[in-house]
Order: sequence, then C-alpha cells, then structure tokens
Amino acid sequence: MTAPVFVVEHLATGGADAPGGTDGPGGTGRYVLDGPEGRHAVSVKRLQPGEEVVLTDGAGRYAVCEVTGTEGKDRLILRMTSVEEEPAQAPRITVVQALPKGDRGELAVETMTEVGVDAIVPWQAARCITQWRGERGLKALGKWRATAREAGKQSRRVRFPEVADAATTKQVAALLAGADFAAVLHESGEIPLATAELPAEGEIVLVVGPEGGVSPEELAAFTEAGAKPYVLGRTVLRTSTAGTAAAALLLGRTGRWS
Repeated sequence: MTAPVFVVEHLATGGADAPGGTDGPGGTGRYVLDGPEGRHAVSVKRLQPGEEVVLTDGAGRYAVCEVTGTEGKDRLILRMTSVEEEPAQAPRITVVQALPKGDRGELAVETMTEVGVDAIVPWQAARCITQWRGERGLKALGKWRATAREAGKQSRRVRFPEVADAATTKQVAALLAGADFAAVLHESGEIPLATAELPAEGEIVLVVGPEGGVSPEELAAFTEAGAKPYVLGRTVLRTSTAGTAAAALLLGRTGRWS
C-alpha cells in the first residue's frame, strides 16, 4: 500500500523550531506535523514509528518521511529523507464543469480529482438549475476546493487540481480558444471522443454541460472559439459523471495512465 499523504502549506527549510521546520541540510531532517493534519495522523490514522508518509504542498513539491514518534494527540514527529518536485504532466487536462444540483458538484470534483484532471472550471451555464450568487456562491466554491484537496490526498496525488472561480460562457469560450484541443460533450457530435486526434503536449479543454444540456447559443459560441462537439458513448451520463468518464478516456489515450 502506498504511503498516506498529508498537506502542508510549504515544505520549510528552516530550523526544527520553525512551524513544521526541519533541522537537516536541504530541508531534510526532523519535521513536526501538527494542527489538523497532525491530529488526523496521530489520532485517526494512528501512525506508528517506522511507517512512511508523504508531505506535499499540493502544487507538486513533496517530501518522503519516516515516522519516528508522536507527541500528544496532534503532533507527528518525522524524519524527512528527501524533498522532490513532481513535474506537471502533459497534455494538461482541464474540465469545464456546469454546475450540477445539490452535492453532485462535489461528487464530480472528487472523482475527477481521483482520475487525475489538472484543472476544474465551474461554469454557470444558461440551463443550470443551481445558481452561484453572493455568499452562497463563495461557500459552494470553497466546498469544491476543499473536496479537491481531500480527494487529492486520498488518491495519493502531490499535485492537486486547480479549481478556478466560476466562469461565464464568454470566459469558457476564451479558454477554449486558447486550447490545443477543445471539445464539448454534446449529442450533436458526429465524432466519438474515443477516436479524436489528441495532442501529445499543450492543453486539452473539455466542456461538460448541465442536466438540461448546452444551449444552442452556448454551443455556437464554443464552436466559434474553435471547439468541436463530441459524443462520449451510446448512453447518456449525468453531468456529475460525464466529466470523470471523459477525463479517464483522455488520460488513457494520451498515455498519462501508462
């Protein structure tokens, strides 16, 4: 089984008395994991001396550590053996996700994070029942970002997906215009996504519409921006699962799962 992952704000290279600091050269040596992550490691995971853990900032930088002991209920004492940087993978895959109803948005973020997408853009589509406005919108966005963080830890990622601010149709069109491969999942598509010609580098942007579908006006705007409509399969998936299924297909076809 792979080592559990814990998130730190930064992998400090200061002394051992600094917050989370280390006392060895190059950031290696003694490290204290405290706060909520330390409490989870000590009181929930009940990690024991000799076990291995990974610390990450969620942006690709990570450290492999060995547990040497605990202090109280929320301080895990570690020996950091190395600090490394995981390069970003190519092609970069961004999913534009129309806002689903209820908690299905968090489900979509969770599963897309687990399969390996690089960025998720919430989209306020014309036919979305859910509306992100004011404090409600900020709270919902915070839930999406927290879900990506937790799913990143669970799936042993050290580079978590970016969850952008909610985008308008105009902003999504601009994103598509700058992509190396731009796709919209839509029933009007005549080309299966499974047979599309994909780039080996650059950026793939995929749009997943709401339960009511992408409107003709939105599809026209996206087509003008350079995107093409594609079909995923013979069945109709819910918006909360379509992005994950399509991302998995793209990750496999681009060799990122090999």
